[in-house]
Parts: sequence; C-alpha cells; structure tokens
Amino acid sequence: MRRIAFLLIDDFALLSTAAALEPLRAANVFAPEMPYDVTLLSHSGTTSTASLGARFDGRFYRDALPLYDMIFVVAGGNPARITDPALFSWLRQADRNGCALGGISGGAVILARAGLLQDRRFTVHWHHYDDFERLPGPWLLERKLFVIDRDRYTCAGGSAPLDMMHAIIARDHGTRFAGRISDWFIQTEVRGAEAPQRTSLHSRYGALPRAVEAALELMESHIADPLDQDQIATLSGLSTRQLQRQFREGLGHSVMEEYRRIRLETGKDLISSTRLSLAEIAQMTGFSSQAHFSDAFRKTHGIAPSELRKKRARREPDPSGTAKA
Repeated sequence: MRRIAFLLIDDFALLSTAAALEPLRAANVFAPEMPYDVTLLSHSGTTSTASLGARFDGRFYRDALPLYDMIFVVAGGNPARITDPALFSWLRQADRNGCALGGISGGAVILARAGLLQDRRFTVHWHHYDDFERLPGPWLLERKLFVIDRDRYTCAGGSAPLDMMHAIIARDHGTRFAGRISDWFIQTEVRGAEAPQRTSLHSRYGALPRAVEAALELMESHIADPLDQDQIATLSGLSTRQLQRQFREGLGHSVMEEYRRIRLETGKDLISSTRLSLAEIAQMTGFSSQAHFSDAFRKTHGIAPSELRKKRARREPDPSGTAKA
C-alpha cells in the first residue's frame, strides 16, 4: 500500500482536487487489495476551504509527521502569497525523509518557494506561469500537462490530474488496470505528459497497436528514472517478446532504441533551452554518467552535446543585444 497525502491550501479548486483523488478511490475499489492509503491534510487547521466555499475535513499538517510515500500540494488562487516558514520546513523534512513531492495546479509555486524544485523539470497551471518569472532562480518550467521527474510529480489544474494519476496507476499496476479506471470516469482519451504542447502519439507516429502506444506513454513519463524493458512490457500488458515484435513492426526498431531516442530528445531540448551542466542533463535524462550520455548523444545526433552547446552560445545575443560572432 502506498501512503499518499494531499495537502490542501485554502482556495484550492474542487475540479483539480477531485480529478486527483477520484482515480485513487476507484483503484481501491477495483483492486483485490487496497493499493492506496489517502490522507487529507489542511494548511489552515482541521478544515480546508475550496474556492467555491466547500469544506474538506482533514488533519492539520503540523500534527502529521511527513512520513508518507507521496505528498501532493494542492493550491489555486494566489499560491505565491504563501510565505509560511513552518510549511516550507515541513515539506523540506518530507523530502529528507525520502517522500516524493507533487504539485497540483499552483502547488508547484509553493514547492519552488520551499526550495524543492531546483534541477527538476516541472509544470504548473498556465495561470501561474508569471509567478515563476517573479521568483528568483533558474526554473525548468515546461508548459506541459504534467511532468514526472524522478521524485517530483507536477501537473496543471482542471482535468490534468486525471491524466497524471493514470500515468502513476499505470506504472504501479499496469496499463490495463489503469485503463479500467479511465473507463470508469468516461475518460475516453488519456492525454500523455506532453499534451497539449505536442501533438498526439497518433499524429507523431501514425496508427500503432494499443500496447505500443501504452509503452510510449510510459517512456515519455519516465525520462529521468527509466523503466527497463521487462517493466515496460509488463505494464503494457504484453510479454517482452510480443512488445518487441510489435515495436519492430510499427516503428522499425526496438523498444529500448525508441526509449533512448526519446530521452536524448529531452536532453537536446535541455541543452538548447537551459544552462544546466551536461552532468546534470545526463542525470535528468536517466543516463548513468555524463560520458554515457555524451556517447549516446553523439551516436544519435552526429554531434557531441558540448559542441551543440557551443553552437547555441554563439547564437545567443550579447548583453548589448548583438548576436555573438
């Protein structure tokens, strides 16, 4: 059983909160044994008030030891107003305890203010993009539906938590079981982590067997902590041999070749759009070392990552606004 806490910040949105909680409740209904133990925590006492005035009873977070497997901070309204040192300290203690942390809607703003999103890819509801322009520091904000980067789980608000929870349940219990949950909520199209900034899997790859699409969705949501081939096959509902055959028929190459390509594309984007060191990018794309990342990158893209960064630096404008020679 995974212990998951939702820390509700007053003025949170009911829709995004329900979209996160209901898939876990359904998983507990459908599974032979209850897979998730869900706890509601309040930032303001024993009751949390939603933006519409509805109230949720829960434990005051200061009375709960931060010893959960995952904690999601759920915030709407103006999360940048939260400057509670005790809250930030509690979240940092949870991180030291090995707890995975997540942000729903504006929750990532609070995690950032607590110093818990450095060197992590993340997303937030578009309404809060400007909050990160006002916060000091280099942020790896991605305008995506949800982002899972190792022990950080962030998503936009609205219905986005449904899609992130699908990815979490699929990783924990397989895509077939996760599909039952989606069907229960009449979620006829599960969006991948890249939506809506990128086109659908069908637009990028064409028609593919459902198991291959499920495998690709798993790959795109597990960049920094890659799954192995057997895990991908099991979670997709096929044997490793069957999945390998379907990949070769549909894409012309193996499962792990496509997975590496996806991770290297993420690395290429990070090289071009951030000032992270190559060692940090290697870690964020699931490679064991910078040398391993550089070798794979060179073989795939025909250029060393260090050379790509130099080319990018030459294209950057200098402080006067003139492009470098």
